[in-house]
Amino acid sequence: MKCIIGLGNPGPKYENTRHNVGFMVIDELLRRHNWKLDKEKYKAQYTVEHVGSEKVLLMKPLTYMNLSGEAIRPLMEYYNLSIDDIVIIYDDLDLPPGKIRLRKKGGHGGHNGIRSTIDQLGTKEFPRLRFGIGRPEGPMPVPDYVLGSFQKENVPVIKESIERAADACDSWMEHSFAEVMNEFNQ
Repeated sequence: MKCIIGLGNPGPKYENTRHNVGFMVIDELLRRHNWKLDKEKYKAQYTVEHVGSEKVLLMKPLTYMNLSGEAIRPLMEYYNLSIDDIVIIYDDLDLPPGKIRLRKKGGHGGHNGIRSTIDQLGTKEFPRLRFGIGRPEGPMPVPDYVLGSFQKENVPVIKESIERAADACDSWMEHSFAEVMNEFNQ
């Protein structure tokens, strides 16, 4: 089984914020496969589907971003998933808006959802898809920036990148993470 986890904050207030690009990629995968998050357990909404002979679990934590690991770890344990069975999608201030980067491991880079995940899993060596949101211009505090919506001029590139990130996830359902990295980290 492979597990694709999109990080974000639950609720309509946060729906179209930069911090929720992980949720947006999950939503795109649900849309294109006509799937629904029909299960809820361990502070997460999820579904288990089949792609060819592979089982795929799509997940959105229902915790707020800073506690994401509290939803991820118990669901991984319940389904007996290893670190190599997951990929976590999250926003990244250090990449330009819309740029995606896949990595097999890394630190939290100040991202509290990834910090929580590292703390809960006891390792920073898990596959991830970083989704660029850029940094705020001027004196805007980072929390206000990540909880704000994308600038109008960035919306087309963000939509295109959400599709590209979903393409990478679709590819991972059938190929190794290394192959997906080679294809999508161009």
